[in-house]
Amino acid sequence: MSSAHSAAVTSTPVTYPPFRIQARMVGLMFALSAMNYFDRVVMSIAGPGIMKEFRISETGMGTIYSAFLLSYTLMMAPGGALADRFGGRRVLTMAGLGAALFTGLTAISGPQGLGAYLGVIPAFIAMRLAFGVCASPLYPSTGRIAAAWIPPSGQARVQAIIMSGAAVGSAVAPVLFSRLIAVYGWRGAFWIAAALTAVLIGIWYAWVRDRPKGQAPPARQSAASTAASWRALIGDHHLLLLTGSYFALNYFEYIFYYWIYYYFGEIRHMPQEQSAYATTVIFITMAVMTPLGGWVSDWMRSRFGPSRGARIVPIGAMAASAALLYIGASGLSVFLTVALLSLAVGCSMAPEGTFWSTAIHMGGKQVGAACGFMNFGGNVGGMLAPILTPMIAQRFGWTGGLSFASAIVLLGMLAWMVLEPTHQVRDT
Repeated sequence: MSSAHSAAVTSTPVTYPPFRIQARMVGLMFALSAMNYFDRVVMSIAGPGIMKEFRISETGMGTIYSAFLLSYTLMMAPGGALADRFGGRRVLTMAGLGAALFTGLTAISGPQGLGAYLGVIPAFIAMRLAFGVCASPLYPSTGRIAAAWIPPSGQARVQAIIMSGAAVGSAVAPVLFSRLIAVYGWRGAFWIAAALTAVLIGIWYAWVRDRPKGQAPPARQSAASTAASWRALIGDHHLLLLTGSYFALNYFEYIFYYWIYYYFGEIRHMPQEQSAYATTVIFITMAVMTPLGGWVSDWMRSRFGPSRGARIVPIGAMAASAALLYIGASGLSVFLTVALLSLAVGCSMAPEGTFWSTAIHMGGKQVGAACGFMNFGGNVGGMLAPILTPMIAQRFGWTGGLSFASAIVLLGMLAWMVLEPTHQVRDT
């Protein structure tokens, strides 16, 4: 999964604007996060219909889904660098307009449009690649802006609010977008999503500034210092273990983002509306469990100490996720399947806060680089999941594809038994 914590650390301003101004800024960043994930998830909602219309296989559709994650992952660091240089307001405005454009152009990727020149699957892949590039600066940019407008004492709470927008956007998408498809068709639904995104970006540009008036721009890190920081991070085995574990967690989670709606409708043969509501339940559970897991983790650290306490939620939650998915995918009733899979992905979201707080601590003076490195590894896992899952399912069935994800997240859990959460990367 991505996070605003990957933004570069900036100097603390002396004064902050009134609470109502801060609330407006945070509200807009929450809305951008929600809209971004809405635009991500809608492809999986339209996916079953697109597959039938153009006779696209599960593996082919998985490649389309993963195209977004490829460009999103590769452009994350450059997107953050652009925000550092030009400011989050300007970068997110241009990126948001691009995201709106390529969301809309997805509607003409069929053989009557771009597909006539590129081929249908390559046309969809091209649109998702372009959308991923435009989505990549979001969390680094909002993180930089939040650092300028929000005092340190409120940063953790604000980052949680911004990230919760992702779950809200994901929860709204299945019900709202499936209804838009029913009324306007999948092509019209994409254009409507594009228009909503463009309107929100217009509001963002009109209301937001990079920093309060009178605040100096943040200091920039030299190229030599940045290179030395990355060498130290890549060579640190505790951070590598944390990154490997986050790879496993994201592999597990991204199956739900891209394949759960298809799984409910096409594999479990649930009606379209029932599939949409079941998918929404999945994402609502994620939205609830993310802050709950962070609260429990903080309590465990205070109760059992920073080393032992930090391990409890990741080990327990990831083990529970593996077991719940394995049982839920074994052909139980629809109600039990939805309940168990919701709990499975909810438990996988519970340690998100622990991952990020551990990366922040390990980074020391290199917080942004450490978080970016971990997030890059996580998105690689997320990129592979939409492709590998249907490939495994073709040979071993969807029970096998989902069970493989259970095995992956268990391996990620084992990393927490070895890594030291209180470790810090040595300064260079």
